[in-house]
Amino acid sequence: MNTTTSITLAGFTGFLGRGVAPRELECLLAVAGGATGKEAARSLGITENSVKKRLLSLTTKLGVTRRAALVAKAFAMGLISFSGGMIPAPQRKDQDQHAGVLIA
Repeated sequence: MNTTTSITLAGFTGFLGRGVAPRELECLLAVAGGATGKEAARSLGITENSVKKRLLSLTTKLGVTRRAALVAKAFAMGLISFSGGMIPAPQRKDQDQHAGVLIA
């Protein structure tokens, strides 16, 4: 009997038992980590078409149409989270890095 309640992949953790199949969750985590469909398929050992079908199933279940919206909604619903408990800080560009230099 498998009692796993979460899956960790690509720096994210996905939680089972919330209406999402394990393979759907794996595909979602790969995409959340920045993988293309082809890259996700390669890392999961399935075909790219299988990844597309799993993501299509998820977009239908969650009521979204784009992959970015799928990942955002999954975060909002608590289906996935960052692994390790740390949320990466946004990249901040130093506004004074070109002080005194005209960039055209």
